[in-house]
Amino acid sequence: MAVLGMRAAATGMVLGWHGATAAVRDAMVAGRSRDMRSILVGLAVLELLAVQPARAADLVVKVSDDQGRPVADAVVTVLPRSGGGPQRPPPERRTIDQKNLMFVPYIEVFRPGDQVVFRNSDSTRHHVYSFSPIKAFEFVLAPVESSQPQLLDKPGVVAVGCNIHDHMISYLYVSDAPWIAHSGASGVVTIHGLAAGTYDVRVWQPRLRPGRPDLVQSTTIVAGSGTTGLAFALKLLPDPRLQFDREHTNY
Repeated sequence: MAVLGMRAAATGMVLGWHGATAAVRDAMVAGRSRDMRSILVGLAVLELLAVQPARAADLVVKVSDDQGRPVADAVVTVLPRSGGGPQRPPPERRTIDQKNLMFVPYIEVFRPGDQVVFRNSDSTRHHVYSFSPIKAFEFVLAPVESSQPQLLDKPGVVAVGCNIHDHMISYLYVSDAPWIAHSGASGVVTIHGLAAGTYDVRVWQPRLRPGRPDLVQSTTIVAGSGTTGLAFALKLLPDPRLQFDREHTNY
């Protein structure tokens, strides 16, 4: 009887606790939920911080001539000393048009594996050719005709001319540099998103003296530094496109 009484008392205490502490238990559950949410939020923040790269910086390259005037059509390539860089894009096919007795564009940049097609939008024939060691070709294009795609599989510069109109010239700059761009009328090229490190910055322009390597400067990017600037002053030859050949314009 004493044992039964103790069991009954114990049972009554347990039942009484369950009945009397329901509000307390609800508060405990709510508190645990808030704690769990806080833990999950904290873990998410830590995960973001772990994968967040160091703040990148921009590189602004200003190209001018020896008189301080901005230089267009300057190709700027950026190569990290430590290697690496953005993922290489898939091969592309670009078109060089012939319009108003000019190649358009005058300068185009390619990566090894890209292709180029020449289109004749003029009302006269063009005899397109290149004797470049990295890509030689020759063909005549009638009005509205386009060439077969030409594979550019080696880095270097391909100078393209017209054997009928001597002033017509275009340059295909083929490079496997991670970053490549060319200047417009302002002479300024901006490369975005460079990580901290040391880079070689090269500049080429078709009016530089032939047979010489690209101009090179080195620069160090500091993470989160915002913008780093470089200036190149070029000594340029006369523009060959200004030597107009009237004799062959009506071929």
